[in-house]
Amino acid sequence: MADALAPYDFDLPDALIAQRPAEQRDGSRMLVLHRTSGEIEDRHVTDLPEYLASGDALVFNDTRVMAARLLGHRPTGGKAELFLIERREDGLWRALAKPGRKLREGAEVWLGGESGDAGSGARGLRAEVVGVEDDGKRLVRFTRGGGPLAEAEEREALDEIGQLPLPPYIARPTDRADRERYQTIFARESGAVAAPTAGLHFTDTLLGRLEAGGVGRVHVTLHVGYGTFEPVKAEDLADHRVAAERIAVTPEASGALNRVRAAGGRIVAVGTTSTRTLETSADASGTFYPASGATDLTVTPGYTFTGVDALLTNFHLPKSSLLVLTSTFGGRENVMRAYRHAVAERYRFYSYGDCMLIL
Repeated sequence: MADALAPYDFDLPDALIAQRPAEQRDGSRMLVLHRTSGEIEDRHVTDLPEYLASGDALVFNDTRVMAARLLGHRPTGGKAELFLIERREDGLWRALAKPGRKLREGAEVWLGGESGDAGSGARGLRAEVVGVEDDGKRLVRFTRGGGPLAEAEEREALDEIGQLPLPPYIARPTDRADRERYQTIFARESGAVAAPTAGLHFTDTLLGRLEAGGVGRVHVTLHVGYGTFEPVKAEDLADHRVAAERIAVTPEASGALNRVRAAGGRIVAVGTTSTRTLETSADASGTFYPASGATDLTVTPGYTFTGVDALLTNFHLPKSSLLVLTSTFGGRENVMRAYRHAVAERYRFYSYGDCMLIL
């Protein structure tokens, strides 16, 4: 593994890991990398309209981050935590659980109460562990008053008591401001456990400027899964697979993308999640089709991009699958040189950090 990922390693001082977002969403810096020439420019997100032309289209992931971290108590009063991963079609949730040795099949977690009234929960919400998967993840059912909840009622209750799951490299508790700033302004359908962070930089003002310049806007959906935090374990990158995540590309979206291509415009993916969704829905000729279900598309060296012409993305962790994807798109030597430049110029890294535009 070390040999396979060594070309994607770099030194990053802890001080450059952004712990909070920029004061303004579009106030972040933007490193511009030109793939053909290798030229690097230091700009700002507000300069983005200068690099796009009338007829281009930005593609945004409109997923919404779930309040997936649930704190509660066992009936005995001991603390318990659930981290929701996804809701299955049968109404059960896949989840991580702490303490795992206590939360076995048949265990209950009373949610939202303090230690003195653990049984009350938030409006009586309880989570029952109904199964344990081979990889240790729990299957959980939510109930109130001994009965099941409708999906809409369930999501409302979870949003009320849950916390947004900030990434582990943000070394502070979630606060009230994160409820707004760790969602894009166009977040729609709840289902992600992490934000599509390149989209966090956009404001209504910036979108208005882009629209005035003739730049189109297309929405697709990829519900970011827990696999986004998992390290690459394969010794050969070609053997690595990203865990499947749910996607949706509507007929309206695929039609709009095909019209952009037919007119000679560029498809500009906002984030690696939009990139993977676009590449899943495009064929070898670059024609887009509606898509739904799941994608486990994993981009490694040698992959040929047919759905994406340019990429706006945040800076990623060393040796991560997202850095491998970005490097495959922009050229590994180009991208790693850009990362070294970003460190030297003290760009802010990761979810709440700055971004780079690869043209």
